[in-house]
Amino acid sequence: MSSIINTKIKPFKATAFHQGKFVPVTEQDILGKWAVVCFYPADFTFVCPTELGDLADFYAKFQEIGVEVYSVSTDTHFTHKAWHDASETIKKINYPMIGDPTGTITRNFGVMIEEDGLALRGTFVINPEGEIKVAEIHDLGIGRSAAELFRKVQAAQYVANHDGEVCPAKWTPGEATLAPSLDLVGKI
Repeated sequence: MSSIINTKIKPFKATAFHQGKFVPVTEQDILGKWAVVCFYPADFTFVCPTELGDLADFYAKFQEIGVEVYSVSTDTHFTHKAWHDASETIKKINYPMIGDPTGTITRNFGVMIEEDGLALRGTFVINPEGEIKVAEIHDLGIGRSAAELFRKVQAAQYVANHDGEVCPAKWTPGEATLAPSLDLVGKI
């Protein structure tokens, strides 16, 4: 399996449910800013609303650091609207919910479960140039944390803006980073 890290996102065209409207979305909408693309299996399920609600609770924080969030499932944008209208948790969502009924985007990111036509729980952080900097894929029963994702985005942004520095485990803004060198080998 080859890595998707540092590859560019592939072209796509889709429709999203976003703030009460159906809007077109392409890979061009993702370029030029940091983005998080969060795949999930299906609307009207169990773990999915807990994750998407958690992302909704963190959405303003993502926006403050210049990050747009997109959720994607193989449902249609019509189903996203129906779920939004039916669920108090999903009503909190202000980020675009992309419908991918053809599975094009889901396959582009390598998270399609072919025999089911559903996405794995895949999370991708994309830089303004369209390069994937973080890729995390979970089995269906394992929910994700928006707080940890937020920290990873902050680390990716820091590394992008500070050539020669890297962020150690559990790093948060303001903490010390590392400058890899021969002097550090075996000393950490």
